Amino acid sequence: MRTRTGVTFAVLSMTLVQLGLAVSVGLFDRVGPEGAAWLRLAAAGILALVLFRPRPSSFDRGSFLAAAGLGVATGGVTLLFMAAAARLPLGTASALEFLGPLSVAVLRSRGRLIWPALAFAGVLLLTQPWHGAVDGLGVLFALGAGVCWAAYIVLTQHVGENVTGLQGMGVSMPVAALVATAVAGPSTIPVVTWQLVVIGFGLALLVPVVPFTLEYLALRRLDAGVFGTLMSLEPAIALLIGWLLLGQPPGLLACLGIASVVAAGIGAERAANHREQEAQSHEPAGAVPLPADA
Repeated sequence: MRTRTGVTFAVLSMTLVQLGLAVSVGLFDRVGPEGAAWLRLAAAGILALVLFRPRPSSFDRGSFLAAAGLGVATGGVTLLFMAAAARLPLGTASALEFLGPLSVAVLRSRGRLIWPALAFAGVLLLTQPWHGAVDGLGVLFALGAGVCWAAYIVLTQHVGENVTGLQGMGVSMPVAALVATAVAGPSTIPVVTWQLVVIGFGLALLVPVVPFTLEYLALRRLDAGVFGTLMSLEPAIALLIGWLLLGQPPGLLACLGIASVVAAGIGAERAANHREQEAQSHEPAGAVPLPADA
């Protein structure tokens, strides 16, 4: 029951993320992709301060810097992905972005080339450079979002291990809002209306406040390997939502490409977990603490 609840939280989190991104695309004509990202992050920063109320006593210097770095990564992934989604189908942008966490999983698996090769084949099927029609700038934005997502994963793990509760989000989300304000605020703030402010707070709940909270709750019920495997489903969810809500029907090659990226993510994560289990099984018997009455 505990595992099933964790899986439900994780899938719901990914679905809300993609729904929020799909809804954000509708704002591009009014404030542009950077403006849509700023609306979400600015509202999320305010909500995080109110809901999580970070206390200085919860941090030492290292954990505070990590939480601030997490905010920079969060701002980067949001701004870059929104710019990519303005130029690429949502499923394609999400699959390219997923190469970031895939790289983390591949590094954990210590050099097995089959998974990066499979992911590379998937990227080729998604972008189809032989047609010459791919938006190169959109691909670069999506890959940049992937780099930020990889940093987000590493920093989230560090903050989660060193900061209690959701205090880390109370720092990272306001920092992400400051990053977005520095990048997109000057061009967006003059055209913001009260209607857009309300929309921004609604989007902030969809992405990232509620999904990040669901991810936190999921990770309390699932081990990192299961969670990482579930995250491999996100490009497929993005493909489905892009098709249903944005009218972006995928071609056969795009479907095969996303399937390849998803399979590479699952394979790399399982390989990493297998190596960890092998390492644990080969630990010397003396490393196991004896019972107190031995």
